[in-house]
Amino acid sequence: MDYQSINDPLVYRRILLTIDEDDNESTIKAFRFAVTLAHDYGAYLGIVSVLENEDINIFDSLTPAKLKEKREEVEKAVNHYVKLAEKIGLKKVEPLVYEDGDVDDVIIDRVIPDFNPDLIVTGADMIDPRSKITASIGSRLAKKAPVSVIVVR
Repeated sequence: MDYQSINDPLVYRRILLTIDEDDNESTIKAFRFAVTLAHDYGAYLGIVSVLENEDINIFDSLTPAKLKEKREEVEKAVNHYVKLAEKIGLKKVEPLVYEDGDVDDVIIDRVIPDFNPDLIVTGADMIDPRSKITASIGSRLAKKAPVSVIVVR
């Protein structure tokens, strides 16, 4: 490794923020960090949420109106954070909404190839006894993602 490459700053140009409408506290902390970083670096910010399979019961999945309602809730949450980022002064913010799968798999298999981030920012999942997922999304992304992942506590 040459001396010059060690001294070159590591700057992120495309930041992906994951939000979870079920975990507002964690999402707000991750949002604050991602917006600060995007602002300081002049980076492009993608804000993503995934409509989780666990959020839709079998009856709702068979009812188009219920499924549409769930999709609209996720879109509303993402657009809320996009508007907040723009209000803070970010110019390059993109809303991203996906569905049909586990959050980490959708992000790894679909969101990363589509958005092409060089950094993922996610909140540390809060402990919820009702949660069906035993490991946090952040830790699973950190293990599997081909890009850097920052888990904000």
